[in-house]
Amino acid sequence: MCLILFGWQARADFPLVVAANRDEFHDRPAAAAHWWADRPGLLAGRDLEAGGTWMGVSRRGRFAALTNYRDPARRRPGAPSRGMLVRDALESDRPALDVLHEIGARSADYVPFNLLVGDGDTLGILESTTGVVQELPPGIYGLSNHLLDSDWPKVKRARAAFGAALATLPDEGAFLALLRDTTVADDADLPATGVGLEWERWLSPAFVQAPGYGTRCSTLLTVDGSGEHCLTEWSWNAAGESSASVTHRFRPSVC
Repeated sequence: MCLILFGWQARADFPLVVAANRDEFHDRPAAAAHWWADRPGLLAGRDLEAGGTWMGVSRRGRFAALTNYRDPARRRPGAPSRGMLVRDALESDRPALDVLHEIGARSADYVPFNLLVGDGDTLGILESTTGVVQELPPGIYGLSNHLLDSDWPKVKRARAAFGAALATLPDEGAFLALLRDTTVADDADLPATGVGLEWERWLSPAFVQAPGYGTRCSTLLTVDGSGEHCLTEWSWNAAGESSASVTHRFRPSVC
């Protein structure tokens, strides 16, 4: 993912709500969110090039999602796919913070990333650039291609919209609107991440449309007070138009 807004225990009747956009090159093949045939306990989209995922939930109610940390100077050709970290976190039966510490111990093998993992009782984050694992208290958060709640225009704007959208649940409209926001930040407010001014502009909206690259899908995950999980994913083509949507509902099982 390249933008994740989430509310952790911010509403008693919806203890976890996640709204996220995945930005990627349009020619990289991927499958929409589905129950994996080779790992039937996982519900997630799938990167068909490397085999991992960017965000998903498990049949047992675990949640994991990952964002890239944008820094071209830290690219590592041949590094292992970070999508496998999400898969492994979803399949683990260990507490969320234990999983994050274990992944953190080997995070230097990977291109920098941020990883969220939740086990139903605890939600935590690993920021690989700092090595810090943090248990998150109840609240509303925004994560893009830097550190948690960084002062980026897209994060601030989307986080504020997410807070307002929480009051409208179970309606999905406000969440889809914030994920489809194409507002470009003023040049004076753009971060300097090493990709050049033109790309900083293209990447500054919540919904990205750049040459050959952009927001491929938007996902809304809600977990209500009864434990029901609802994951809706909208897919977008290179023109930014809707190409498909899927919705999955389930209640976690203990086995």
